[in-house]
Amino acid sequence: MVFFPNVHYKYENLLFSTLSRVYDVFLVFLHFCRATGLFVVKSPVYFSKIKICILSCLSVFILTSCELNIVPDNIPTIEDHAFALRKEAEKVLFTCYRYMPSDGSLKNNVALLGAGDFCISDVFRSYLGTSAWYIAQGLQKSDSPYCAQWGHLYEGIAYCNILIENIHTTPDMDDSEKNRWIGEVEFLKAYYHFYLIRMYGPIPIMDRYVPVSSSTEEMHPYRETLDSCFNYVTETLDKVIANPDVPAKIENEAEELGRVTVGMAKALKAKVLVTAASPLFNGNMDYEVIADNRGVKIFNPVKTEEEKKQKWVKAAEACKEAITYLEDLGFGLYYFDDPTVVMTESDKLMMNLRGAVTEKWNKEVVWANSQSWVGSGSYDNYQIQAMPRDLVPGRNAKNATNRTNLGVSLGLTNSFYTKHGVPIEEDKTWDYANRFEVQAPTPVEAEPGYENTIMLNYKTGTVKLNLEREHRYYASLGFDGGIWFGQGKTGLSGLYSVNARKGGNVSPIPADHSQNLTGIWPKKVVNYKTVMSDAASGFTSVTYPFPVIRMADLYLMYAEALNEKGEDYATVLPWIDMVRERSGLKGVKESWDQYVGNSKYATQTGLRQIIMQERRIELAFEGHYFWDVRRWKTATTELTQPLTGWKVRYGETDVDYYSENLVLVRDFTPKMYFWPIDIGELRKDPNLVQNYGW
Repeated sequence: MVFFPNVHYKYENLLFSTLSRVYDVFLVFLHFCRATGLFVVKSPVYFSKIKICILSCLSVFILTSCELNIVPDNIPTIEDHAFALRKEAEKVLFTCYRYMPSDGSLKNNVALLGAGDFCISDVFRSYLGTSAWYIAQGLQKSDSPYCAQWGHLYEGIAYCNILIENIHTTPDMDDSEKNRWIGEVEFLKAYYHFYLIRMYGPIPIMDRYVPVSSSTEEMHPYRETLDSCFNYVTETLDKVIANPDVPAKIENEAEELGRVTVGMAKALKAKVLVTAASPLFNGNMDYEVIADNRGVKIFNPVKTEEEKKQKWVKAAEACKEAITYLEDLGFGLYYFDDPTVVMTESDKLMMNLRGAVTEKWNKEVVWANSQSWVGSGSYDNYQIQAMPRDLVPGRNAKNATNRTNLGVSLGLTNSFYTKHGVPIEEDKTWDYANRFEVQAPTPVEAEPGYENTIMLNYKTGTVKLNLEREHRYYASLGFDGGIWFGQGKTGLSGLYSVNARKGGNVSPIPADHSQNLTGIWPKKVVNYKTVMSDAASGFTSVTYPFPVIRMADLYLMYAEALNEKGEDYATVLPWIDMVRERSGLKGVKESWDQYVGNSKYATQTGLRQIIMQERRIELAFEGHYFWDVRRWKTATTELTQPLTGWKVRYGETDVDYYSENLVLVRDFTPKMYFWPIDIGELRKDPNLVQNYGW
């Protein structure tokens, strides 16, 4: 079913002796060809090059095969070498970590480009080499599925099991360190299983290492029931939490930041249980027909309303436990606090959100992926693709290489609230009907509390959609007529601005590898100290590990779980309001009472909608929306809306530029809630059953 790591060790000696024989036969054939004149073969050096090529190709073919059945006697295994000394065992530990999904990678994290937050060109997709854009278009397939993780994560799980089963043999380690390593890889194993569950639904549980010499029954596992899968993950995390040698938090920050802690395990358990309680996984009758060859309905679809509610009860308990534990350790919402930076109160509100994501290892980040740093690389550099091509006036013809390709869709900009903290279509004081009209010039003076959000007295104006919005809008987005705090410039005034129309400092250039298709940039993910220099490709990036879970996520998950288990809104709202307050907004009740005129928050359905929108805003560009709309079963509505932007390639005048332009027509059908299992895996394991619709 999967690739097993000890193939590299068991077959090393046998492999190359076999390959050498293959080469000898091929060599005889080449000599025959040269002697008979069948075709001209060059010098003996050429034969050496051919040998290297043949051995390399065949090595890759054999070493990556999943179907090796021969187990030679007296061949050393990984267990014989990798755990003989601590320094060798540590390599296995770090190998287990290296299978962490690349969350900060545009190429490899399907949740970044696959959800429709961004629009990219086909040229950039080709340069980047990603299939995630196909997912956004609804072009998944069952033969070599796009962005699949099945083989990769099961390989990582195999390494985790190898360490757990063999670390006890390492002589130069004390028991405490061994137990800590076991706790770390138990966490990774739980997360890898959870990642697969989110993608595929029920999966085979690999709780121990299965070598290639195993029986046919062991090599052909069944997909466990969905409830069993979630139970396995939470039980594994409970072992990590109970492990006395796993630290509560990292104390040796210089050397160990990013390694597993009890706090991470509690936060992940909360996320797992919220996912398990969500409609896609909790009593989803759409998958009632899926049964394996034993007749087992692996999705556990039939549940009473009380059984479904109890899942939310468990999720709420796990969220509260994680929050209490982490707050006691000093975790909480991030507030920008650098006395050396001169800035307005408005800038501080915006930097509260930007810094929560881009300031590495800050107090809000419970778990940052130390295997995936944001800001390195070229095409696959989240920061460089999120910045306008050049914010410095007069340099618009210089900085033009492989950048600025992430265009935020207009649909996402509509999700952000007005300055009153309510949806733009519900705020009775906000001109929703005329939101695409241009206000020119923009105000001469900034509204108190909203300094450095838009260009003042911008003669050509900006669209009303950009005016009178909440601070998270201005923190998250760069747009025509907006201010960009950073790019080497801070202060009370004189900051760089974005002029995105034709002829402006960040307007499109005739280079298909560097095009923003919508005229809107995801400013939130760019560290304010990151700078584009005065060169064709100059870029100085302040990198940070991608945040997997932060406290705002936990607070909103807790609010969601409380609402779904039937708590009164007065119990739920404080957990939402603390996130809103960090960005300068009033509480939900006060905002809706004053600016909408209804009590939407007082019903479970209405409060559910508010929580969903809060997550959409607060966690934008962090990959959560991709998974949220799936677990909520709203993707067939949310992910079928067309992606649009401004008419960036043609517009110079206000009328031309501010025309809504169709970028992509999307499709999402019910079968796309889960990945298909590769048909190659189904052929190898007859006990696997395919997901619905594939």
